Amino acid sequence: MKFMFSRRIQNTPKSFIREILKVTENPDVISFAGGLPNPSLIDTEGIGKAASDIIKSDGRSALQYSTTEGYEPLRQYIADRYAKRYNLDVSADEILITNGSQQCLDLLGKVFINQGDTVLMEKPGYLGAIQSFSLYEPEFHSVSLHDDGPDTVELSSVLSEELPVFFYGIPNSQNPTGITYSDEKRKEVAEILNEAEVPFIEDDAYGELRFDGKAIKPVKYYMPEAGIMTGSFSKIFSPGMRLGWVCATPEVLDKVIIAKQASDLHSNYLSQRILYKYLEENNIDKHIEKIQSEYKMRADLMVKTIRSEFPPEITCTQPEGGMFVWLRFPDNMSSMKIFEKASEKNVVILPGMPFYVDGKGDKTARLNFTNSDEEEIKYGIGVVAEVIKELYY
Repeated sequence: MKFMFSRRIQNTPKSFIREILKVTENPDVISFAGGLPNPSLIDTEGIGKAASDIIKSDGRSALQYSTTEGYEPLRQYIADRYAKRYNLDVSADEILITNGSQQCLDLLGKVFINQGDTVLMEKPGYLGAIQSFSLYEPEFHSVSLHDDGPDTVELSSVLSEELPVFFYGIPNSQNPTGITYSDEKRKEVAEILNEAEVPFIEDDAYGELRFDGKAIKPVKYYMPEAGIMTGSFSKIFSPGMRLGWVCATPEVLDKVIIAKQASDLHSNYLSQRILYKYLEENNIDKHIEKIQSEYKMRADLMVKTIRSEFPPEITCTQPEGGMFVWLRFPDNMSSMKIFEKASEKNVVILPGMPFYVDGKGDKTARLNFTNSDEEEIKYGIGVVAEVIKELYY
């Protein structure tokens, strides 16, 4: 049998990180390659109680089909939290519940991208977005990131030559670099995009994980009509329950709803009901504060260990939140070679190439600090430091 696979699926690469995760299932492997929340911080007792309460009190309803938009009280909760944290004026009718924030990217790709359209990304950019958008066969253009956000001169230059269907970015604790846009950069980006009439897809998966607990106004605040936000409960509740959302104007959301109906009718309704029951019965802010504190400790330890163990010509970011540290190597080093050699010693990092649409990035790597304890961070970074010395000194 010769299967006639579509061009789009044949031209879309497998997720590099998902392939690596197969290797890291070995319990002897210390993995800095994934993006997993720390399992010890998942409130299994609270979630279990919420699940039991829902099944007992309203099980038949919670196990039934539901609306595409999602459970209305949960959508209202998200809208209210936007108002509280970001001073954003949105309604529940501007929220659509999805199967994780990754589905947001697929749905928005379906809604906006025709073959050959220009899509604008950060450089480096989130590999899950690159893979998701690649299915719709766009032409990628990218804008360099500095420590305070996108290069706005470069952004203006690209927009003078191209008209992208959208610019996709992660202003809070960006994946992979961990950098956070400054307030000034957020305003500049919004001003430039508003003038060019280009929407901004603002992935806010890590916005709740700011170590100081202080929310920063999103880019959408400065472009309410053209700003499209995506969010996730995976980092603060449970990644396995696959719950995220899109926040957009009714004009945009109407098209996203159509795309979702064609995809899966609606998101897991039981998970939505359990989540909302949990939010009713628990102080999510206290839980988030615990996560922020734990992750800050791990991030600070990883950065401190890198700076003490690695040669000084290797630099790293100092994240203000999120889950990742970004390494930059000098020209004579290769992150792929370091990855291969460290993997032989049961320590895995993520080379930077999958985060670049042009195939570059061998002088960079992403490290995850959230899914390792203190001893694993110290030992694992020490192993990587030994590998670097073996290869280059």
